Amino acid sequence: MSCNVRFVTASDWIVSRSKVRAGIVSIVVGMVAIFGGGSSPTFAQNSDIAKQAQNPIARLISVPFENDFNPQTGIKKDDSYVLQMKPVVPFKLSNDWNLITRTIIPVIQVPDLTPSIGGVSGIGDVSLSLFLSPTKSSHIIWGVGPIVSIPTASENILGTKKLSVGPTAVVLRSQGHWLFGTLVNNVFSVAGPSARPDVNQMVMQPFVNYNFRHGWYLTSSPVVTADWEKQRAQRWLVPVGGGAGKIVRIGVVPVNMYTQFFSNVERPQGTTNWSARFQVQLLFPKKG
Repeated sequence: MSCNVRFVTASDWIVSRSKVRAGIVSIVVGMVAIFGGGSSPTFAQNSDIAKQAQNPIARLISVPFENDFNPQTGIKKDDSYVLQMKPVVPFKLSNDWNLITRTIIPVIQVPDLTPSIGGVSGIGDVSLSLFLSPTKSSHIIWGVGPIVSIPTASENILGTKKLSVGPTAVVLRSQGHWLFGTLVNNVFSVAGPSARPDVNQMVMQPFVNYNFRHGWYLTSSPVVTADWEKQRAQRWLVPVGGGAGKIVRIGVVPVNMYTQFFSNVERPQGTTNWSARFQVQLLFPKKG
């Protein structure tokens, strides 16, 4: 596998990335100040916190900052970059049911895609998932509900310009050192400009984690996508890979950090054949 990663060299790239990093640092510091000042973790072991962090519908507030690097994309084989802020907030509806909200806010930078489509940076479409999940469960944990994709993209090529809705579900199991499961959704466009293509897209994220002592773990959570509106040769993006992570602390606030690398065994034309992901996830376990 070729790993010719092109690191920052151009001054405009440095400036734009510096602004993004400055914004991330400000957000992280603010979140720690708001949520972490007078609280302490509910879980005694870092390994327990790791399992909570790996559960998409755990009963804790979490704020992941996921950074995805996709090298050698577009006509000039430049890098593309996506920062996704994914706050997860649970609500207790009753003694039997929880509602877990999961919002994804993408900030995207893409290079020149074609001779007529130049590179741009901006906000992508924001999505909101609502999971209804039982408060009491055995080893199997699950949640189901709707997902809404809102056409908030600041540039035409960064989003669909369509309001899309669909179902979403997650199921997982925790057993010993292992935590594994799958999150899946499929959205369909219901409103938007008729000149824009219809949306019918699936996202599936299987995940498997093996947890060690002291908060270390091995992980694999590739994001598989299928665009059902495209021809079969251009439909699937199937990454394979994984990495490692660890629970650390900023003061009393647990922070989940991991790095993963993926090889795209099937991909649309013009996309990268491998990618890297780095995530920093702030965790705010609930008391009681």
